[in-house]
Amino acid sequence: MDAELRAAVERALGGAVGDMRSLAGGDINDAWSLRCGGTRVFVKARRGAAPSTFRVEAQGLRWLAEAEALRVPRVLAHGEDPPFLALEWIEPGRPGPGFDEALGRGLAALHRAAPEGFGLSHANFIARLPQDNTPAADWPTFYWERRLRPQLRLAERTGLADAGLRRELERLAAVLPQRCGPAEPPARLHGDLWSGNLLVDEAGAPVLADPAVYGGHREIDLAMMQLFGGFSARVFEAYDEVLPLAAGWRERTPLYQLYPLLVHVNLFGGGYLGGVRRALSRVL
Repeated sequence: MDAELRAAVERALGGAVGDMRSLAGGDINDAWSLRCGGTRVFVKARRGAAPSTFRVEAQGLRWLAEAEALRVPRVLAHGEDPPFLALEWIEPGRPGPGFDEALGRGLAALHRAAPEGFGLSHANFIARLPQDNTPAADWPTFYWERRLRPQLRLAERTGLADAGLRRELERLAAVLPQRCGPAEPPARLHGDLWSGNLLVDEAGAPVLADPAVYGGHREIDLAMMQLFGGFSARVFEAYDEVLPLAAGWRERTPLYQLYPLLVHVNLFGGGYLGGVRRALSRVL
């Protein structure tokens, strides 16, 4: 942590920083564990990040916490120049008895705490990519106009997507209302729910971190959870016991994995294009 960032953190937290340790594991940000005023704190930052990056992440964490469904780290402070976010420290633990049930049921409760519509009052980010949350009247329109289409355009601008991929995605756009499943109310989504964004606290309970929130179709979170693994079948069973899933939800999983796959293309390169095409082949 450089001197400028340290000074900004100390001003925001109102005390001197000490016992600071760099943390490994993040693909996007730098992170530290530190003490301030006798309290352990988690801080993350990224050189060159948009000034609003951590402000909107703080808003997202508070928005998730409003549902009182699953534990979310408490926001302590954030800054824009330099950009950083300070959160309560979650002491790592091991999953306790009933962890999977608690996660599945808690996620169902989170989704059931419905927002006003599809979208959000402000834009935010998924990893370091902008995420447009301008509300739309229905889910298929939102999914195409605010999720798939912007990622396709970005991939085209950087030479990662070709005309063939555009044609396939536009074919999908034409039939999205028939592919998206039964109409459902918007759910309060985490938005980037892979296993790396799930923590285990000192009591062995699940904790949600690093969100990319908005009001959307609940199957988006479930599809992301299945993309890279790390969640047991019991999590999904417990979810379904509380908030039963619509028929055909498993068949729609590739459709809702398209967004995170396109995000990975734009973050990490063309190695993810094969996954995009495989998902498309299962839904067209």
